[in-house]
Amino acid sequence: MPTEIQKIYDHVLSTLSSNERLQLATLILNSLVQETINVDESGTWTEQDQRDLTTFSLQYAMTSFSDDEEIVE
Repeated sequence: MPTEIQKIYDHVLSTLSSNERLQLATLILNSLVQETINVDESGTWTEQDQRDLTTFSLQYAMTSFSDDEEIVE
């Protein structure tokens, strides 16, 4: 039993020329790209995350250098 999509393809798309099908495919793919452009904010760093990273990095740098080493600014 054909799916609804297969029925649409058989009745509508099969009547289109190759160029028209390519144009339709381009429109469909472009619309999908437009939908996924939204930035997923859950993966971004908050200001607190950035402060925590900076603090940790500075603490790590301080413990990584011994007192005998000179830190060049």
